[in-house]
Amino acid sequence: MTKNGSGKRAQTKKANRAAILQAARALFGELGYSETTVRDIIGRTSLASGTFYNYFSGKEEIFKALRDETAQQVRPRLRDERIRATSFVDFIHRTFRSFFEIMDANRDLYSIIRRNSGLLRLQQDTPEIIAGFDELRDDVEDAIRRGLLPSIDIDYFVSAIIGVALEVGDAMIQRIPVDVEAAARFASQLFTGGIPALPTVEPGIASKA
Repeated sequence: MTKNGSGKRAQTKKANRAAILQAARALFGELGYSETTVRDIIGRTSLASGTFYNYFSGKEEIFKALRDETAQQVRPRLRDERIRATSFVDFIHRTFRSFFEIMDANRDLYSIIRRNSGLLRLQQDTPEIIAGFDELRDDVEDAIRRGLLPSIDIDYFVSAIIGVALEVGDAMIQRIPVDVEAAARFASQLFTGGIPALPTVEPGIASKA
């Protein structure tokens, strides 16, 4: 095969894969992950059934690919924000704010996860997601070496950050309008000052979506 032929084939494979992912993402949002079938996804594209299985074994693999593509895009940004931190408060705020901005920008994918509780474990076990958690741990260790953080139990600390980020972020994207800064400020103040540092609100306001 000529060089140009190889290049065209690579472009076709890339386009086919992208078409499958785009169709699946739309259908997961419209029908829900559980209700969407491989046949539905194929029907939303112009590809043949045999072509589909050249790229994915099923919808679980597709969902992991969607998560990994998002992780690949956001991991460098998250690392850059943490590395630029100049204090403990700055480290915490940059971590939460950048994560919440990413959640807001990819709200459709997170909404799919919320609607399908079976995906809660699936969303965290891909190499890209695990690598992102490992990078957070590395950055916490580096922050301790730089004197930005005290010498703390790193495993508990990283787990706490991830837990707060996921839960507060989940609550954030359910509110209308979404307020990234308010969510980041709440999570940061909770981490850096505890409950006494949190701002008070009028009764009933905190639960309004």
